[in-house]
Amino acid sequence: MNWFIKRIGQGLFTVFAVATLTFVLVRTMPGSPSQRLASQIREQQPNMSTQEINAMVAQRIGVDPDRPLHEAYIEYMVNLAQGNLGESINYQEPVFDIIARALPWTAFVMTISLLFVFVMGLGLGAVMAYREGSRFDVGSSLIAIFLSSVPYYVAAVILIYVLAIELSAFPLSGRYPSDVEPGFTLAFVGGALYHAVLPAASFVITSWGGFALGMRGNSIQVLGQDYIRVAKLRGLTDRRIALRYVGRNAVLPMWTSFLITIGFMFGSSIILEEIFSYRGIGYYMFDSIDNRDYPVMMGTFLVITICVIVAVLIADMTYGKIDPRVEAGGDNEAY
Repeated sequence: MNWFIKRIGQGLFTVFAVATLTFVLVRTMPGSPSQRLASQIREQQPNMSTQEINAMVAQRIGVDPDRPLHEAYIEYMVNLAQGNLGESINYQEPVFDIIARALPWTAFVMTISLLFVFVMGLGLGAVMAYREGSRFDVGSSLIAIFLSSVPYYVAAVILIYVLAIELSAFPLSGRYPSDVEPGFTLAFVGGALYHAVLPAASFVITSWGGFALGMRGNSIQVLGQDYIRVAKLRGLTDRRIALRYVGRNAVLPMWTSFLITIGFMFGSSIILEEIFSYRGIGYYMFDSIDNRDYPVMMGTFLVITICVIVAVLIADMTYGKIDPRVEAGGDNEAY
């Protein structure tokens, strides 16, 4: 229990540190967002007083430049705790509303990608281990190594050129067909899946190799254990040995990698969604950087950071339950 409390405390401290760093960026750094925003407002509204400009800055980014540093910091943290991330300069609406609309679409693509990556990686990795040294094993290992070294955005550009431009098999951009009304209908769900194919494929093509190689290594290690030899001497079928003994034990170390990949995909979505003009949270973060929309930039950065921390925290807290062999180590660490 103490180990879990320690991990939760570390996660909360990381969120607190990131939020504090965001405040420092907003308030104290030279050329900070608050100063830039005040300059922009002053250029657009030259007749406004300094007090009025500072009030508008406080409304948009949640930090009042006139208030003392400690008071502004407390106000900023209270606003964050209440879900007030400020107002977008570019879209003229609360940042929370923008993130609430965009985050499900990023999660949608990530879910599809992770399912395919995990299933393909584990399945092929297990077969590669059973056929260790064969042509299939060598060829699959080379392909997995090569694809793992290809950046996901390079795969995205190639997929766009071949499948979207040359073959016109998939759309170039968008989250769903423009002529379909959003709703829980077959046309909308099918259109959303159709538009998510290329972004998801970019992740799958460049990520399954790492899982396959990891599963291959784990399976080979498990196959050399004494209890596998005992199972064979008992006359158990290869299928039962593969599923009950090899697969179950080899897949356990992959759980942490699976959840950490969630954090990687959140970070990768910034570039990928811009390439496909897919309006997820990564798209809005890239757009906010390009347009200097600081409230959106800081809000999306904070949310992505929290998602990464939660994924790693879940991995830490659940791995001991999934694999009892490491639970004792967690208890020892707590004491």
